[in-house]
Amino acid sequence: MIQFDVITLFPGMFVSPLQESILHKARLNGLVHVVVHDLRAFTHDKHKTADDRPYGGGAGMVMKIEPLVRAIEHVRLSGMTTRTVLLSPQGSLLSQDTARRLSTFQQVILICGRYEGVDERLLGFVDEELSIGDYIVSGGELPALVVIDAVARCVPGVVGDEASVREDSFAQGLLKYPQYTRPPSFRGYEVPAVLLTGDHDRIRAWRRREALRKTAQRRPDLIRQAWQMLTEQEKLFINSLRHSQTTETRHEDH
Repeated sequence: MIQFDVITLFPGMFVSPLQESILHKARLNGLVHVVVHDLRAFTHDKHKTADDRPYGGGAGMVMKIEPLVRAIEHVRLSGMTTRTVLLSPQGSLLSQDTARRLSTFQQVILICGRYEGVDERLLGFVDEELSIGDYIVSGGELPALVVIDAVARCVPGVVGDEASVREDSFAQGLLKYPQYTRPPSFRGYEVPAVLLTGDHDRIRAWRRREALRKTAQRRPDLIRQAWQMLTEQEKLFINSLRHSQTTETRHEDH
């Protein structure tokens, strides 16, 4: 079981997502526990102030350090392995490896930034910063939900079919192979014949090859990262794809 403690100014944003689909089932089954904490409960003034103007001037407001640290210290569970994460555009990018690593902790504390960010001194009270991508959203609530979902999927038992988790995109460092279902023919678009043969060895080989093809075409950076783990035959296949793409580009230029 893993427990997520979310510190946020907008707890209502978590109500509906946590009551749907896999996360809802995981919570009912006791595999995932999510507690959402309203940051304003940790303020000490009558206005429940959680932000203030930045020193030195500038636009916007900055989240205050005192209520954030009080919240962290209040929700941290003793006797458990805990990781405290600040959701921030300055953080390292969330990856499948990160999700797997976080799933090994018993408690993950997620701090949702807002406005112009948090007081920089908060970094002395967290273990890491995470970003879900190189773009800006209004706050850390949506990224926190992404992290919860990604990490929860790595917890044994959360996803009913463990093979599905092993074959997900990024699970093996590659994008997932193409998927098809009935009908076998639709408006001239056909399901690849190999998938209809029932020959599991051929299907497995086809899926691996197509995963490599899709990754090489759409995310060549992942191929570079996985290169040392590829077989010599797979490397030859990737190189043939690269040669074909280079040839096509030359023809287009002429």
